[in-house]
Amino acid sequence: MLDLLIHNASLPDGRKHMSVAVRAGRIVEVAAGLQAPAHETVDAQGQLLSPPFIDAHFHMDATLSYGLPRVNASGTLLEGIAVWGELKPMLTQEALMERALAYCDWAVAKGLLAIRTHVDVCDPRLLAVDALLEVKRRVAPYIDLQLVAFPQDGVLRGKTGPQEHMDTLKRALDRGVDVVGGIPHFERTMADGALSVKLLCELAAERGLRVDMHCDESDDPHSRHVETLAFETQRLGLQGRVTGSHLSSMHSMDNYYVSKLIPLMAEADLQVVSNPLINITLQGRHDSYPKRRGMTRVPELLAAGVNVAFGQDCTMDPWYSLGSGDMLEVAHMGLHVAQMTSQAAIGQCFEAVTRNAARVLGLQDYGLAAGCHADFVLLQAGDPMEALRLRATRLRVYRRGKLLAQTPAATSQLHLAGRPNSTECRAESIPHF
Repeated sequence: MLDLLIHNASLPDGRKHMSVAVRAGRIVEVAAGLQAPAHETVDAQGQLLSPPFIDAHFHMDATLSYGLPRVNASGTLLEGIAVWGELKPMLTQEALMERALAYCDWAVAKGLLAIRTHVDVCDPRLLAVDALLEVKRRVAPYIDLQLVAFPQDGVLRGKTGPQEHMDTLKRALDRGVDVVGGIPHFERTMADGALSVKLLCELAAERGLRVDMHCDESDDPHSRHVETLAFETQRLGLQGRVTGSHLSSMHSMDNYYVSKLIPLMAEADLQVVSNPLINITLQGRHDSYPKRRGMTRVPELLAAGVNVAFGQDCTMDPWYSLGSGDMLEVAHMGLHVAQMTSQAAIGQCFEAVTRNAARVLGLQDYGLAAGCHADFVLLQAGDPMEALRLRATRLRVYRRGKLLAQTPAATSQLHLAGRPNSTECRAESIPHF
């Protein structure tokens, strides 16, 4: 007997009236009109069943700290870094964990079941590292949490010296942090930035780890550390295991240089994470008009075969006062900023917070196919386009076939003479003549 049978579901690839059968936490069959005895049967009523949402870039150590110790008055990246530097000495492990756990509750409610979070490793106490390692242990039954050792102050420019910063980063990895991070554009010189990429990639290769670097988060078209990242990826045989996050400077680069750069990235099988909400908020701050969007070249990268995912990046922290853990909001913004409005491109934006993001994290057995983990989200939408348009309600959220969260359908009651008594803003309610 099955543990769970979901029938009459729409799938992101366009298939309708599909059934998904679950036993022992895994999908055992996906077929149209499947009939079989099950402990629980759910009628999806034609709604969209999606793999869970994945956030490929986040900062959980800072989340929900907005206003501590003060608000970022200018809203700039550099003031945000300064505010975070003021907050770090005041952090306690207990408070950090409580904020992170509260955010994970939000994530589950939004169908967000895997997060790659960067954790600051410039504090020799490694307080945030220890806190998030404990959070990772606690949320393991319902969220895959992947930690990146992130030297927020730069691994070579830090106040205590490059050797101590590198040693602290290594201690974080020794404690169980999963991925090597970096921030080359924040080093003091372009040469130091390139050297940091080399040293950190070598460390990852030595330890058999993945790499995810904040790279070229700048409006400066001459910030070109992604070129070095692609080169080191190939030199060290790290293809498919390295991610360049942000890459905002590509928005400002001349087309000739980009025509050389993107093929180099594709050749290195470099992965990319763009953070639409934050990139367009923080970039272009020195512009008058026209103002640059600051988001990297998502359609061009995808067209070249580069895997691109979207990240939330920040939620209510020194850099961003908004956010809720809703990856559909992230994809919705990315769609608009990148002008990805064709049906195919809208589908790519949905994949940027599901399948593509899972590939960045290296998740195994992810998806809606026999043998995959029974992790999925039932959305109040008929297809990915409608899910993005409405930022659809997560009706039911499952992990390993177990129900984690559910939300009532979003329906507005109307009191209008001669009109229906309710509406869901769904496309299916539009009259066709």
